[in-house]
Amino acid sequence: MRKLYALLMALSFTTIATYAAVKTTKHTIQNGETLYTIAHKNHTTIEEVRKVNGLKKGETLKLGRVLKVPKNTYFPNKKTVKKTAHKSVKKKTKSKFTKHKIQKGETLFTIAHTNHTTIEEVRKANSLKKGETLKLGRVLKVPKNTYFPNKKKKVTQSKVVKKSSKKSKTKLSKYRIKKGDTLSTIAVKHHTTVRKILVSNHLKKGDTLKLGKTLKIPTVKKAPSKRIRFAKSKKKKSNKKLVASLSKLENVKLTKKRTVKKKSSFSLGDIFFSSKKSANKSNKITSLAKKKLGRRYVWGATGQKNTFDCSGFTTYVYKKNGIKLPRRAIAQSKYGKYVSRKNLRKGDLIFFDTSKRRRGYVNHVGIYLGNGKFIHASSAKKKVVITKLSNFYAKRYKGARRPS
Repeated sequence: MRKLYALLMALSFTTIATYAAVKTTKHTIQNGETLYTIAHKNHTTIEEVRKVNGLKKGETLKLGRVLKVPKNTYFPNKKTVKKTAHKSVKKKTKSKFTKHKIQKGETLFTIAHTNHTTIEEVRKANSLKKGETLKLGRVLKVPKNTYFPNKKKKVTQSKVVKKSSKKSKTKLSKYRIKKGDTLSTIAVKHHTTVRKILVSNHLKKGDTLKLGKTLKIPTVKKAPSKRIRFAKSKKKKSNKKLVASLSKLENVKLTKKRTVKKKSSFSLGDIFFSSKKSANKSNKITSLAKKKLGRRYVWGATGQKNTFDCSGFTTYVYKKNGIKLPRRAIAQSKYGKYVSRKNLRKGDLIFFDTSKRRRGYVNHVGIYLGNGKFIHASSAKKKVVITKLSNFYAKRYKGARRPS
C-alpha cells in the first residue's frame, strides 16, 4: 500500500510540475465567448483549458468568471511549413541531365545550343578540359534548359500601361458620310477598324448610315519606330554624269580620235563590257548558291562541313566570288550600293525583319535569284531553300544592297 501511495504522489507532483512549466494567463469570461474561442485566441486546446480549471464536459461558463488559460501550446501549421520549405529547396537543387552520343560534325557549341545550356556547364558535367577532342560515339551528360538568352523579364502592369500610352495616342477626326460609303470603306480609308468606329460613335451593328451625318473616326498616331535607314547612294549624280559624257561622245566627230580620249574618261564599249562582267559575276554567285540547296542550317556556321546560317551562307558565297562581306546580317544591310525593289538584279542581297513583333531591325538575309525568288539558309526549314518573295517575306522586306 505504501508503494501505491508513493507512486500516486509522484504522478501528482509530475503533473503539477508540467502545468507549472506551462505559462498561463488569467481571462475573464465575456458575453458570447466559448471554450473554443478562448483556446483559439491563446494558441492552446479546449482539453488543456478544462484540465487547468477543473472543468467538466458540458459545464456552462458563467459571465465574469476568471479562468487560467495556457498560452502557446498548440501550433498545427508549424511542422508542415518546415516540410514544404525543405521540399522546395530539394526541388530547386535538382538539375535535369540527358545522355547524348557524339555524332559526326558535332561540337560542344552545337550540343549545348540544342539542349539550351552553355559549353562551360557541359564541360563541368563531363570534366572536360579546354581544347579536348570529342570522340565519335562517346556519351556525354548534358544539362537541359539552363540557359535562355531571349527570355524576357516580367513587366509589371503599370510599366506596360506607361509604354502603351507612349507608343500610341488615339485622336478622333471628323468625317461626313458620302454616297456609297460603308463602315468598312470608311475604316479602310482611315486605317482603322469597323469596331472602333462603332464604339466611338455609340453605334450598333446593322445601324443605317445617313448621308451628311458626321462620324468620329479614331486615328492612331504611332511613335516612330527605330528602323535602319539604307543610305541611298548618289544615283542621280552618277546618272547625270553618264548622260553628259554620252552626249559629249555623240557631238565629237569620229575623225578626231585624240579629242575623244581627252574629253571622256570612258567609252560606250566600256559601259557594255562592265555590264557583261557584272552579269557574269551575278550568275556565278547565284549558281554557287544553288549548289548548296538542301544543306543543313546550323546557327553560327559559315560553311564548315557544308552547314550555314543565313548571314554565314551569304558571306561564304560572296567570299568564293572575291567579295568579303561583314559577318552579321545587320552589318551586311549597310554594305554596298542601295538597290530599290523595282531594280533588283540577280546576286543582290535582300534583307528582312522576321521577328515576331516586327521590331524594325534586319535579322535575316538572302540572295536574289530573279523572277521574284531568292535563296537563303532558313532556320524554319533547317536547310538552304529557294523561296518566293511574296506573302510573309514581302511584308517583312527591309531593303536590298549590291556589293561591289
